[in-house]
Amino acid sequence: MYSYENRIRAVELFIKLGMRVRPTIRQLGYPTKNSLKGWYREYQQRQDLPKSYAGREPKFSQAQKAAALEHYLTHDRCIAATMRALG
Repeated sequence: MYSYENRIRAVELFIKLGMRVRPTIRQLGYPTKNSLKGWYREYQQRQDLPKSYAGREPKFSQAQKAAALEHYLTHDRCIAATMRALG
């Protein structure tokens, strides 16, 4: 993950270099082309970048994780069987 300052620096250089990805990455040494394009799109929409990254919601709840662990431990510690049983 890159800091806010590094992301802003990359976007500003990208604009300064005429929206050219390769020279921007070559000069900075980071990011990937897709990251740079995504940062630029977000910068265009919001006129700024978020100060930090937004986390995403966990895929499974704590109760689901506990149920899966319990099933795994009580049914011969077989991952395949646990996955089939719990989906």
